[in-house]
Amino acid sequence: MKKILMILFAGIFCFSPFAFQNTAEDHFIFFLHNRFPEEHNLNEAHPEYGRTEYDAIIREFKNNGFTVISEIRQGNVNARDYALGITRQIDSLLEKGVKPGNISIIGTSKGGYIAQYVSTFMQNPDLNFVFIACFTDSDMQNIPDINFCGNILTIYEKTDPFGVSAVKRKEASSCKIPHFKEIELNTGMRHGFLFKPLKVWMGPAIQWSKGNYATE
Repeated sequence: MKKILMILFAGIFCFSPFAFQNTAEDHFIFFLHNRFPEEHNLNEAHPEYGRTEYDAIIREFKNNGFTVISEIRQGNVNARDYALGITRQIDSLLEKGVKPGNISIIGTSKGGYIAQYVSTFMQNPDLNFVFIACFTDSDMQNIPDINFCGNILTIYEKTDPFGVSAVKRKEASSCKIPHFKEIELNTGMRHGFLFKPLKVWMGPAIQWSKGNYATE
């Protein structure tokens, strides 16, 4: 029964929006990591891309003044179900008085797909989203229920087979997207670029989360 409950309520972190002082004025980042740490220890290296430097990524967000809400997911979670848990946390922050523009959802690879579902479920055009290395052309057919909504930045790597421009999804989405921007990187690191706290993706993600939608 415990295992079933964990699956049903995936996405519920040990987090209460009432645990912070001056919550309404804080800027929040929900960070959703890539798939590899779900089934491997953080100290374990991917055979091609090395370790997922999760702690360093979280630290960089915190050093830039954000309250970061994140966890290491366990057991190859269902992206759609996990996203539902995050929407409940976002709703709690909004009820507490946090402005939607002060809430950002950033996801890398599988975490980016979870973030896309959050965007779909929330249908709030004032929330900020950063989708990193999480779109392929086949998604339009294989995941037809995604509907972008919010201020959306997508970042993908030219040498990465798992990330291309998501303009097709934007054009097919029916919700309001006040700001939309794409950044194509060329690090030569393939999918491995998102395993590290590189300035080329973290810098734009941080600026976007601060409401600087003209970020390079």
